[in-house]
Amino acid sequence: MISTHDIFTISNQKQFDKIALKVFRFQYENNLVYREFCDFLKTDVQKVKSTSQIPFLPIEFFKTRSVVSNTSPIQATFTSSGTTGMSTSKHLVTDISIYEESYRKGFSQFYGNIEDYVVLALLPSYLEREGSSLIYMVDDLIQLSNQPESGFYLHNYDELIEKLIQLDQAGQNVILIGVTYALLDLVEKHSFQLENTIIMETGGMKGKRKEMIREELHQKLCEGFGVNAIHSEYGMTELLSQAYSLGEGIFECPPWMQILVRDTEDALSYVREGKTGGINVIDLANINSCSFIATQDLGKKYCNGSFEILGRFDHSDIRGCNLMVI
Repeated sequence: MISTHDIFTISNQKQFDKIALKVFRFQYENNLVYREFCDFLKTDVQKVKSTSQIPFLPIEFFKTRSVVSNTSPIQATFTSSGTTGMSTSKHLVTDISIYEESYRKGFSQFYGNIEDYVVLALLPSYLEREGSSLIYMVDDLIQLSNQPESGFYLHNYDELIEKLIQLDQAGQNVILIGVTYALLDLVEKHSFQLENTIIMETGGMKGKRKEMIREELHQKLCEGFGVNAIHSEYGMTELLSQAYSLGEGIFECPPWMQILVRDTEDALSYVREGKTGGINVIDLANINSCSFIATQDLGKKYCNGSFEILGRFDHSDIRGCNLMVI
């Protein structure tokens, strides 16, 4: 059996590969949906000796099937937002403490001690629905910050503007985590010059504004908040770990998470570093669901393991990715 201690103490590539292969065999044995998928691809489990040979489950399975690797009771169900009329993903979590350990350790690796920050959250579209894994994480970070000033803001922009200016001028370290369209709304209401505040966007216009390319978006936010860089969080309902970008849209993963970039024409092969393809994620924190997920994101990976997201597949383009999606 793989322990979470093994997962969260990974410190090198050899360890990562060894545990990933163990997790693959465990999930093949215990996850009915994943086993069906591997069998459909005629995977010979004994011949899988590297992470690049592991089959990656198309993310759409989380919309139609129960993707779980044990029989324990479900402690939490995280759901994706999804636009009207679209089916949403469900991530059935049988051990919520693994999610908590993953995002707490991940945050601390990139940002240090949470108690050093006031955490402000501007996540209206997430707050207004049930089942958001992002809200679960941010709410916990707000509590852990132990700062009475930390908290959520919905549409009370004037109050948030006042709070940001007051905290920044007092020299307090602040992290403002916001959904993209709401951050744009905020800088259109007020132009800031912040010196002690990190702005972290979680992506997504949620149908509220037209999509923008990252360079244009980050430039607008940098100017509006008066900061040098915009940080970003890369996470999703189907993952229990997050990658972070400290600027320029270049993401890095915590040690128990890695990405591979698949060929857009052939979902079972990979492109070389620096080439654009589909993002496959290995998230070992997903031990109780599926750790090997083929996402609908397009991106590039660099030789140091960092990556960037360049957009999403057009639905008509997902060749070889919707095998057996029922």
